[in-house]
Amino acid sequence: FCYNINMTRYMATIAYDGTNFAGFQTQNNQRTVQEEIEKVLTKLNSHQTVILHGSGRTDSGVHAHAQRIHFDLQGQRDEERLRFALDTQTPSDIAFREVIQVEEDFHVRFNKHEKIYEYFLENSKVRSPFHRLYRAHFRYQLDEDLMRQALADLVGTHDFTGFTAAGATVEDKIRTITQAEIVKLDDENYKFIFRGNGFLYKQVRNMMGTVIKIGNGRMPVSQIKKILESKNRDLAGPTAAPEGLYLKEV
Repeated sequence: FCYNINMTRYMATIAYDGTNFAGFQTQNNQRTVQEEIEKVLTKLNSHQTVILHGSGRTDSGVHAHAQRIHFDLQGQRDEERLRFALDTQTPSDIAFREVIQVEEDFHVRFNKHEKIYEYFLENSKVRSPFHRLYRAHFRYQLDEDLMRQALADLVGTHDFTGFTAAGATVEDKIRTITQAEIVKLDDENYKFIFRGNGFLYKQVRNMMGTVIKIGNGRMPVSQIKKILESKNRDLAGPTAAPEGLYLKEV
């Protein structure tokens, strides 16, 4: 078995509905985005195992419009034919939007990049059954102005330890957020936009849980600064529901 066959590296942009996945990253006895794609890649690679790399991980129930992945395949392929093969052979809750050939030292996670997350929140007394898998729901009153003030305090370079989950493995918890804003879509729906150079494990959902509590008047606006300064997760709000979260762009 000789492994010096020419390998070519590709980057793909994928979208997926996270509802029926246990997240992006492979886990034992769980259905994941990575595992479903690797099965197809391995088949296309003459049954030689292919391991893909993602620009980040999304949790169970979280969706993506433009997750980026890279992988190596033997030989060289036509990009559009490869995209089509992957798009049609992976399950229908995964879509391959683009496949391009990249340099062999390219890495989706370690090459410099920025991420945009969007969080959709339905603020109504009764939850719409049509939104239940794609928007989070909060039935109590929210003050848009308070939420806007809270979001402003998240912008900048901070140590986000207080907004990450206990299972976070990265040592360096300093990240830069360049955008944190709220868009009112209609009387009952909000979209929150977070843009930055990287996000910690469950950071966006923990920030959202805190912003919702502030909007509901159960925490002061000053709580954001207190959490950032103290680095204490216990001072932040609960982790907001996963179904409202989308990885919008990398």
